[in-house]
Amino acid sequence: MNNVPPPPLAPPLTPPRRPGRRQRVVHWYRSRSLRSRLTFLSAAAVAVAIALSALACWFIVEKQLYDQVRSDLAGAPPGVAGRNLACYDTPEHALERQPGGNMSENGVAAPRDTQFLALGRGVCLPPGATKAIVVEPKDSAAFNLKPGQAVIREGRYTNGDPALVRLTMDPRYTVPVVVMVAAPTQPIEDSLQSLAFLLGSVATGGILLAAIAGRLVARSALKPVDRLTDAVEHIARTEEVGTTIPVHGDDEIARLSTSFNSMSTALANSRERQTRLIADAGHELRTPLTSLRTNVDLLIRSNDTGRPLPAATKTKLLGNMKAQMQELTVLIGDLLQLSRPDTPKSGPAPTVVALHELAGRAVERAKLRGPGLVFETTTEPWYVHGDAAGLERAVINLLDNAVKYSPPGGTIDVRLRQGVLTVRDHGPGIPPDELQYVFDRFWRSPSSRQLPGSGLGLSIVAQSVREAGGEVTLGPAADGGPGALATVRLPGGPAPE
Repeated sequence: MNNVPPPPLAPPLTPPRRPGRRQRVVHWYRSRSLRSRLTFLSAAAVAVAIALSALACWFIVEKQLYDQVRSDLAGAPPGVAGRNLACYDTPEHALERQPGGNMSENGVAAPRDTQFLALGRGVCLPPGATKAIVVEPKDSAAFNLKPGQAVIREGRYTNGDPALVRLTMDPRYTVPVVVMVAAPTQPIEDSLQSLAFLLGSVATGGILLAAIAGRLVARSALKPVDRLTDAVEHIARTEEVGTTIPVHGDDEIARLSTSFNSMSTALANSRERQTRLIADAGHELRTPLTSLRTNVDLLIRSNDTGRPLPAATKTKLLGNMKAQMQELTVLIGDLLQLSRPDTPKSGPAPTVVALHELAGRAVERAKLRGPGLVFETTTEPWYVHGDAAGLERAVINLLDNAVKYSPPGGTIDVRLRQGVLTVRDHGPGIPPDELQYVFDRFWRSPSSRQLPGSGLGLSIVAQSVREAGGEVTLGPAADGGPGALATVRLPGGPAPE
């Protein structure tokens, strides 16, 4: 038989640990609504404040009452012991054998509750004493006190009532005698208990009122948050972006409401631009697609009917289809370029770009598209930080725009001086009432609808220049002559950094 080792034993299943009290409290707190949290926090803060105030008040009153008793006890006159007092071993025995009256043998009244400790004789009570003080072992140290010295300690009567006891040494007797004078503190204890009950009642009422007030304050303070929540839920339910809420004041809630309104407005504008982009793109794509479909249908019909088209006609149709495919390719590329968010962080990492070299390459490509045009180029070294491909495409689009509107044999001036790139053509120019639309997506001048293009070139220029931190303008020529002048300003320097 094969010796097969037994399978390893599975570790014993341990029951899941129950969350501790602190974790349960934290979980309970986090599961409450914001209004409940504010109510709880306000009530807890008031409860702590009231509790601390009540404790401070109680301890202050206690100290003052006991200090008053100590002061009265320290100023009380010492008792006078008679000559023939009977002394016993314990205060209880001495109290049991006392005759009535609170007078000493010589007729002097014994102040307060007084008793005497005679060295070697025990406890002595004056005649008529009704209370006796419990003697503690440490009281024997009072025989070492000097005349005029006094010790006050907490003590107790033999019946259990609390008291403060003053011990003094009386040197007028043949044997050492310690005079013990006591003042009851039970009234003070009763007063402190009554005060504690009163403060506890007031604190409880204050906490309840604080909870109610906190609930009302939380409800009032969170009304703007409730309106904001309703607006967010309305947008989530209906997808009606652009909904705003009224803003009152300039506190944190007002700032939150303002931020929400800005975000809602931005979302509405973004959706509007997206909808307009889709609609315009569909409109621009429809024309070449319709032309392509017509040409393809014509070719298929000619083959199906057995009547082939003449070679010249077929060559022309194929040429048109190629041009339309190129137009579609350019349009799709432009749409992909414009689909990027309008933020520099969305594109490639910026690099140092030699703008003068980039402009030179763009001019060489533009010459191929306008073979009959004259390009006058003057460039100075200028280096910027940005996306080289995006900036080159922007310059090419500006030159293509100038080539498109230049008359045959016209001149296009390209200048780059101190970071300002200008492209000037000598075409018909742009009417003043249309200048505000030239950088809009898919916008084309009514006078140039018959020319090729999609209306996206200048939009790409504006986006690329904006991502590089610059600005672009398009307007009439500065000298008042014919044509349009495009100006691009980009931050940078004459030397690479």
